Amino acid sequence: MKKAVHFGAGNIGRGFLGQLYFESGYETTFVDVADALIAGLNEKRAYPLRILDEVSYTMLIENVRAADARKTEDVAAALAEADIASTAVGVNVLPRVAPAIAAGIAQRFADANAKPLDIIVCENMLEAGPFLREEVRKHLSPALHDALDEKVGFVEASIGRMVPVMTEALKEEDPLLVCVEAYCHLPVDKDGFKGPIPELKNLQPRDNFEAYVERKLFVHNAGHAATAYLGHLRGHEYIWQAIGDAAVRTEVEAALAESCEGLVRKHGMDRKALANHREDLIRRFGNRLLGDQVERVARDPIRKLGKRDRLIGAALMSSEQGVSPLGLAFAAAAAIRYDQTSDPAAQSIQELLAKDGLSGVLREVCGIDPDSVLGCLIADGEHRLKSDGWLNHGG
Repeated sequence: MKKAVHFGAGNIGRGFLGQLYFESGYETTFVDVADALIAGLNEKRAYPLRILDEVSYTMLIENVRAADARKTEDVAAALAEADIASTAVGVNVLPRVAPAIAAGIAQRFADANAKPLDIIVCENMLEAGPFLREEVRKHLSPALHDALDEKVGFVEASIGRMVPVMTEALKEEDPLLVCVEAYCHLPVDKDGFKGPIPELKNLQPRDNFEAYVERKLFVHNAGHAATAYLGHLRGHEYIWQAIGDAAVRTEVEAALAESCEGLVRKHGMDRKALANHREDLIRRFGNRLLGDQVERVARDPIRKLGKRDRLIGAALMSSEQGVSPLGLAFAAAAAIRYDQTSDPAAQSIQELLAKDGLSGVLREVCGIDPDSVLGCLIADGEHRLKSDGWLNHGG
């Protein structure tokens, strides 16, 4: 049986990659640090995956086991014989898995005739592949640097499947259970592979992959974030409630139309296909069975308001392509006003806003000049939030 190694046995790992590997005939080793999860996977060698859609169902993902990420020798041994590997650990954790990946590469390529290893990097980060490659290089002997560059592919991926936070009730039902939406496609960078492209169900190798990375960040992620921040100001708890609010939906659709037009002009993407993708996203945001919370999607607005991230990045990209990002600027203004008391990042922004005003937030958080075109549009958006009553809705 073909073998896969996946770093991160969380929602995307078990809720997405695990399904693709199982349905493609692989045995999967999940690498994680959660003791109970590791023990449960090794005991049952399977876990339930629940697809939430108009017709929901539960499938059993089999042929799985787990390795403790802290036991480098075990992880290295699994990577040394893997046919494919992948990560979904979060951007901040990538440097922490790099030593184990380096150990596996060293063990694998002790044999000069070993076949290439491709690692699908499933992280919400522009240029995640090159970033992980350089993190791994730090832990490799210089003698293996050529093998790293010539025989190890760090294949960037665009993760579109939505996986909500599991409730306590669902965890009690089965601690290994994961609930996901039906969408199950994995676009990847066709040029990132060093070995033959694997036959994985729903794998979509793409040319011009930068366009798909930006589509994910500037359409899917931007739309999700805009729904959450605007929904918060309207007092909504769930994403499905927020997108069902006509006022929110109108603003989200306007913002995404700007992103899509920018992508058409920048990358030559098909306008009709992008419009269909945009409409499908809106439909998926409205899936109440996911129970996706506004607070989860809105979490960490400092990162999400970064210059290269989903809202400011999308607005700058659109503006550079001659598209006026009025809707994206309005969504960014709403994000700046996100005041969730349980979110330290949100509270930091509110303190900065009180101390230095909107200009201070634009400089320090968004990395843009308050007097720039985008800075002025966000200021206009702030005024509209006040004049149109968005700040008085009990959010």
